[in-house]
Amino acid sequence: MASYPLIDIYCHIYPEKFFEEMTKLSPQTQNLGKRLRSITKLFDLNERFREMDQFGDYRQIISLPNPPIEDIAKGVAALQLARIGNDAMADLCARHPERFAGFVAAVSLTDVEGSVAEATRAVTELGACGVQVFTPLAGRPLDEPAFAPVFAAMAGFDLPIWLHPARTAAMTDYPAEAKSRYEMWWCFGWPYDTSVAMSRLVFAGLFDRHPGIKIVTHHCGGMIPYFDGRVGPGLDVLGARTSGEDYSEVLTSLKRPHLEYFKEFYGDTAMFGGKYGIPCGLAFFGADHIVFATDTPLGPIAPTIAVIEGLDIDDEARRKIYVGNAERLVKRKLAA
Repeated sequence: MASYPLIDIYCHIYPEKFFEEMTKLSPQTQNLGKRLRSITKLFDLNERFREMDQFGDYRQIISLPNPPIEDIAKGVAALQLARIGNDAMADLCARHPERFAGFVAAVSLTDVEGSVAEATRAVTELGACGVQVFTPLAGRPLDEPAFAPVFAAMAGFDLPIWLHPARTAAMTDYPAEAKSRYEMWWCFGWPYDTSVAMSRLVFAGLFDRHPGIKIVTHHCGGMIPYFDGRVGPGLDVLGARTSGEDYSEVLTSLKRPHLEYFKEFYGDTAMFGGKYGIPCGLAFFGADHIVFATDTPLGPIAPTIAVIEGLDIDDEARRKIYVGNAERLVKRKLAA
C-alpha cells in the first residue's frame, strides 16, 4: 500500500446511459460493446469499489474510454452524446465523492464551437477537472488551426487537457497489408501517436501562444522521454532530411529551444506496471510533471503503485506524484 493519499487521474468508466446511447447511435460499436462488457469494472461499480478498497485512501478521476465520440457520431448527435456522458460522470462523482474525486469532460471536436460550449458547461456547471481530447482526431492532427479555440478555452480556464491516443488496426504497419497485426497498432502505435501529437503541438507554437497550458500525456509521454536525443539534438537540423517542404523557419519561430517545450507536458504513470518507463519519464519530465495514473480498469493498479514505491525519490517527490501535482493541475483539494 502506498504511503500517501492516491489520486488516480486517468481511470476509464462507461456510464450505463452513455453506453446505451452510444450503441443506438452507432450500431457498429456493438461488437466493441460486447468486448468491453467483459471488462466488468467499466460498468459494475460494486466490483470496481471492491478493488479500490485494497488501496486505502485511493480516489479516481474518471473519463470515458475509447473509442472517441468523433468516431461514433457527428454534429448535434455527437455533442448530445458528449453531454450525456458528462452528465452521467458528474452524477457518479456527486453520488460517490469518496470514490470519484472528479471527472474529465468529453467533447466532440468535429464541432469545435459546440465542443467549446460543452467544455464550458462541463467546467462551470458540472465541475469537470478538464477535457479529454483524442489523437488522431478522426484522422486529423490536433495542431490544425481549426482546433485552436479548444486549446484557448482550456488555457483560459487554466485546467488540463487529457491527451488520449486513438489509433486503430486500420492504420497499417506495412503498406502491403490491409491492417495492423498482432495489436501493434495499440502496443507501439498509441505511444507513437501521442509522441507525434506532442511534437506537432510544440512546432505549431502552442506553448508560446498559451504559456503554462496544461496537457497530460497518457502513458508517460509516449516515446518522447526515451528518444530525447532524437527529439532534441536530432531535430536541431529539422528540414535537412526533407525535400519538397521548407521547415527552415520552424525552430526559429519558437521562443525557446524546442526540447524545452516537451518538458512542459505532464506524463502519467499508466505504464501497465512496467519497471523502466516510469523512471525514464520521471527523469525527463521531473517530479513536478509526473502524475499518478493506472488506466484502470484497462490497466493494473497494484503493479503501478509498486513501481512508484520502488523509485529512488524523496517523500516530497513521491507525494507530488501521488496527489500534489494532480491537485495543482485541477486547482482543488482531491484527497479525502
